[in-house]
Amino acid sequence: MQTFQYIKKSFLGFAFAGLSFMSIAQETVYPAPPQKSTFALTNATIHVGNGEVIQNGMVLVSNGKIIDVRPTAPIADIAVYDCKGQHIYPGLILSSSQLGLVEVNSVRATQDATEIGVLNPSIRSVVAYNTDSKVINTLRTNGILLANIVPDGGVLSGSSSVVQLDAWNWEDAAYVTDHGIHFRMPSLLTRRGGGRFGQQQSQGDPVQRALAQIEEVKSFFKEAKAYSTIARPMPVNLKYEAVKGLFSKKQKLFIHCNIVKEMLVAIDFVKEFGFDVVIVGGADSWRIAPMLKEHNIAVILDQMHSLPTMMDDDVDQPYKTPAILQEAGVLFAINDEDGNSRYRNLPFNAGTAAAYGLTKEQALSAVTLNAAKILGIDNLTGSIEKGKDANIVVSKGDLLDMRTNIITRAYIQGREIKLEDKHKQLAERYEYKYQIK
Repeated sequence: MQTFQYIKKSFLGFAFAGLSFMSIAQETVYPAPPQKSTFALTNATIHVGNGEVIQNGMVLVSNGKIIDVRPTAPIADIAVYDCKGQHIYPGLILSSSQLGLVEVNSVRATQDATEIGVLNPSIRSVVAYNTDSKVINTLRTNGILLANIVPDGGVLSGSSSVVQLDAWNWEDAAYVTDHGIHFRMPSLLTRRGGGRFGQQQSQGDPVQRALAQIEEVKSFFKEAKAYSTIARPMPVNLKYEAVKGLFSKKQKLFIHCNIVKEMLVAIDFVKEFGFDVVIVGGADSWRIAPMLKEHNIAVILDQMHSLPTMMDDDVDQPYKTPAILQEAGVLFAINDEDGNSRYRNLPFNAGTAAAYGLTKEQALSAVTLNAAKILGIDNLTGSIEKGKDANIVVSKGDLLDMRTNIITRAYIQGREIKLEDKHKQLAERYEYKYQIK
């Protein structure tokens, strides 16, 4: 009987493992081979990404690079794709996400974003990136071609890396690795209640605990700074090694926080350590925009389609924040962290900002060139300019409008990628079943 139960359990285990593998496997959409020939996209409205718009323009691409951007003119001996009546954009960039680390939010077995412990700067998110995630292709069909993959958990969560969204494995996907260290600021927001049924929990002052954790992080960085001055440290400390780039400005410190108190602590890190700091979240960044500009702190606005932080704020304050930061001269990017839409509404978040004070080209920059600058990849991508990677999206209409965001072509480093995803396949399946078309 015991033997039978063991066999039964083993069989069920293998069956569920097989089903699990099938459920996360990518559809038959293969990464494109390297682009080697030369081709041109012609007769399109080109949105460069830096605010410039070229009417009836053409983009020439060779060996994965943009070799020229100019008004359309006759050209011979290369492949020409007529994009008359369409718009050409830089590939959109998702500034902060757990794409490829979390597949289904409610299923623990599909989550690989969090490590145990409080100080984990040596954790590398990119090695856990799953290129077979079904979520990836749903982003590409909305024009998102690059993403910053960010770890979670603890206070110092680890390093993030930028990936391109057409790859066989994480090594192929890696665009720029370990460029940022992520510090998840303990909450300094005093909350009433918090216990079960609104009862106050007797665990001490949460703000005091948060301040103690912040001091612990500062102590860590002081020790890491001393360690970085040693030519050949023995023994090697992996945690200190992981943050060496912060002191040489090869890395940035991404501080996840939202309220003014927390952002003032972020400014304190700039003053004390001289770090290049980026605030991720920044819901109340509009309140201290001039101060952020003064200290050269960039902001990634995590989720615009949300309620404001404070009860007295305008209900549409999240929509107006990008325009306030733009006016103050703060470098900012718009992001999409919605757990339901799973990042694919990024262009439409930018479209909302365009309805609340930004111009369309400023809103586009917030999800292309600005994001590239913040992530330190603006020399490679973020705009349609000569010498940059050919990360290009062709759309029938306005990319930032969900009604006209109809992608007809997309290129990553010059490789034309397939625009198929699970959503389209399911739509086709049931259109066939019910004979809708």
